Amino acid sequence: MNRLRITLASCLALIFAIPAVEALEPIPPIKRRLPAPGGLELPDPIREKVDAELALYVDRLWEISDHPYSGDVEALVKAVELAVRFQEFYDKKHFALPEKFLDLAKARYLEIEEEEPHSWSDDTGLVIRGYRSRIDDSCQPYGLEISAELDLSKPVPLVVWLHGRGDKITDLHFLERCLNKHQAFGGLLGEQNEAIILHPFGRQCVGWKHAGEIDVFEAIEAVKRDFPIDPKRIVLAGFSMGGAGAWHIGAHYRGEFCAVTPGAGFAETARYNNLKPEDYPADYEQTLWGLYDVPHYRRNFLNGPLLAYSGEVDKQKAAADLMAGELLEEKLTMRHVVGKEMGHKYNQESVDEIWQWIRDTWKEGNDVQPEKIYFQTRTLRYPLMKWLRVTGLQQHWEDTRVDGTWDAGAKSVTLKTENVTALEVSSRDGSDIGDFSIEIDGQKLRATSPGFPVTTIAVKKVDDNWQWGEPTGLRKSPGVQGPIDDAFMKQFVVVPPKLEQITSPKLKRWVDFELNHFRDRWQALMRGKFLEEFPYGLDSGDIEGGNMILWGDPDSNEMIKEIVDRLPIEWTSDSFTFRGKTYSTADHVPSFIFPNPLSPDNYVVINSGLTFREDHDRTNSLQNPKLPDWAVIGLDQLPDGSSPGKIVDAGFFDENWK
Repeated sequence: MNRLRITLASCLALIFAIPAVEALEPIPPIKRRLPAPGGLELPDPIREKVDAELALYVDRLWEISDHPYSGDVEALVKAVELAVRFQEFYDKKHFALPEKFLDLAKARYLEIEEEEPHSWSDDTGLVIRGYRSRIDDSCQPYGLEISAELDLSKPVPLVVWLHGRGDKITDLHFLERCLNKHQAFGGLLGEQNEAIILHPFGRQCVGWKHAGEIDVFEAIEAVKRDFPIDPKRIVLAGFSMGGAGAWHIGAHYRGEFCAVTPGAGFAETARYNNLKPEDYPADYEQTLWGLYDVPHYRRNFLNGPLLAYSGEVDKQKAAADLMAGELLEEKLTMRHVVGKEMGHKYNQESVDEIWQWIRDTWKEGNDVQPEKIYFQTRTLRYPLMKWLRVTGLQQHWEDTRVDGTWDAGAKSVTLKTENVTALEVSSRDGSDIGDFSIEIDGQKLRATSPGFPVTTIAVKKVDDNWQWGEPTGLRKSPGVQGPIDDAFMKQFVVVPPKLEQITSPKLKRWVDFELNHFRDRWQALMRGKFLEEFPYGLDSGDIEGGNMILWGDPDSNEMIKEIVDRLPIEWTSDSFTFRGKTYSTADHVPSFIFPNPLSPDNYVVINSGLTFREDHDRTNSLQNPKLPDWAVIGLDQLPDGSSPGKIVDAGFFDENWK
């Protein structure tokens, strides 16, 4: 007994002799810039009624979620829900909007529930609609202008109008605006009966980049479902932030539009922000400017009509002047309409001129199989031009060009390339090209028709020689090329860890904070709620259907543990080795993007959400990726509005993901 008492006493002495683990201070919250806080709360009687209505829709929306028009209901409900959650009321007159849109949602819901023919899909005038996004399964709003006199018995043109920046124009206020006024070209176009005008939401205020970029094309597809849109007569236009969007989307997707007309929007990063070389960020961030900066894609504007608008005394005229100079380098004289004595807005004379120009572009339309194409890119995120698809690069983020000629009569294609290692040529009209010959950089290849229709032929470069076939092995390819932010431009699922199984106190605090930060930021900024599932709840559809965003480490996340031996990292409980360097897990965390070993056509992302943060929201020109393919983050520096911590090292994988 005495011996037992001595042993227990010794153990207790040892226990109490161990220094207590110092509790870590919580990470301070990051002040949100977007959407702008309203500061006004709904009066209690209205709030109680709205909360009760929203509670009813939890089951209502689930019951109709499979209906093709459920987005037209859920987009309205989401607008109210987010406005209440983030206090997006900026004037007392806004207090009436939640009930207004919930009443409209109820009317639409009842038509679906009673299997009536969703009458609102035939509405004309100013119309508000919604669709379900493939990215996060959220319902995003859009507006339409449809004249009752427009003849919908035949294909009609579509004008895609990208709105300007509005820190306070969240879903609720966007819908109200779309329902009450003409917006295209400063409202000076008014009602017209020649085309449908589409107002995408673009996830509100992200410069028509990231998920906001994808929103444009998802909204177009939603409109095509209900209306006979002529695919050869789709025009892209916008003003201010929307002008920047027209520059960016018009350059990166030039083959999808018959004409592009940006108004008063920035076109690149450094000069627009008056950055001097001594103030430039890290080299990798400068490299990432090449994702969106339009001058790097200027040659694409040779493929169709372009017209820029600027007010004569608007300081943003500098962007159009810059692009005019850039395009002269490609021997293209840009048409530039300048509103006399105008600031940051249109005048009637200019709008009349631009509209006539648009009419003229409709006469020729968008030729999807032109004789000549000109293509420029820096990344396989943007690989397409008409009948050409680039599928391999010698080096990402370097200038990449292809000039091509299609001779249908001679059954031949001639291409001149720079920085390209693989490509595909397709007949957009479905014709057989199995017996075409291809000349690439002076080397001639002739196909022999296999006896059945061939609409796409693939060519790859091996030891500086071109040959038939597609590249094999692990390599960067369209849609699987990075950087980290690219994972959030298609369907993704977030897989959280078991926080209690993270042994490092700093890592546990960081993961808890950053994952919650990502949840809140996606909902507030990207206006959706992403899919989230613990490892045991994942199924093959989650893994094969999109990207997986994994948080934690192998000890806390079973999905990381399952694939870690096929990732470019060696991980133990107290350290990880990445790119030949070893780091303590007590003070560091790895973040990177990589092809998912379980589904190589998709990504896996480790420990990262969107890499641009609150401080970058002050101007849409800074809402670019801030981290490349990989980074090692030091945990001694707390996350803030600019960074997730101290960036100890960061960089890009090569073309083989090494």
